[in-house]
Amino acid sequence: MKQLQGKRALVTGAASGIGRAIALELARQGTHLLVADRDQMGMAHTAEMLRELGVEVETFHYDAEQPQEIVELAQFAAALPDGIDILVNNAGITYRGPTDRMEPEHWERMLDVNLYAPIRLTHELMPTLFVRRDVHILNVCSVLGLVGLPKVCAYSTSKFGLVGFTESLRSEYGVQGIGVTAICPGLVRTNLFNASISNGHERQKDPPRWATTTPERVAKVAVKAIRKNRARVVMEPVGRLMCFSRRFMPGLLDFALHLGRRKMTERRLAYWQSYQVEHAAKPKIVHKHDSTTIRRVA
Repeated sequence: MKQLQGKRALVTGAASGIGRAIALELARQGTHLLVADRDQMGMAHTAEMLRELGVEVETFHYDAEQPQEIVELAQFAAALPDGIDILVNNAGITYRGPTDRMEPEHWERMLDVNLYAPIRLTHELMPTLFVRRDVHILNVCSVLGLVGLPKVCAYSTSKFGLVGFTESLRSEYGVQGIGVTAICPGLVRTNLFNASISNGHERQKDPPRWATTTPERVAKVAVKAIRKNRARVVMEPVGRLMCFSRRFMPGLLDFALHLGRRKMTERRLAYWQSYQVEHAAKPKIVHKHDSTTIRRVA
């Protein structure tokens, strides 16, 4: 898609972070916007910033966890006079912490928002997109959808699925002139790092600044990928190194992730033995971990 001026893009999760940055970068190219999010105040601020760049802006309040609201968003987009040329599936949530502390409902939310929502929205918009000559679908994935790391199991599961969905779409519809891209940033400076679980013994630390990038950088790369119809974009040296290691030196990466295995095994056994003793005399009830935090990231 070489010409972006005068096109219309739908960007989900546009109230802040990567979604807002992509919407602004598209607006600088003369692209009109439909921005969607559940954060109405943040979305209104994004819309104001976009209008200052001289483009037409529509907003839609929706919750990506609600299938019916996704259908309503697609219907609203399809009813616009100039339709939709670019779909950016960006809205998502994250969880960082031990997988054993995740409740089933947290898994459901993660998969609903990060995987099922973009699948549903894309499917609902196919009749609208596919009647247009020049269209593009951009799915904001993650390097953690290419390489699995500790304490992000649910997030990686959803993003691995989104990468597969993107690649399959491109394989099926690329020959028909439909552009499809998976952009896989590494660590981005958004509220992603605040969505963590505390184990009561250690404080979660933000990654070093040199290992992260900005939403604005992701947005520039994303818009370039739309222009050039790139299949997959892995951003930043750290992310590329992780993918290179997983592909060409999987044994080395696996070895690094298993350093200290014996010590950690003993700690795990000691913890769960004490846990069983502590809870043996208590009635078996369903309970939630108050320390679990799960938030939306854009």
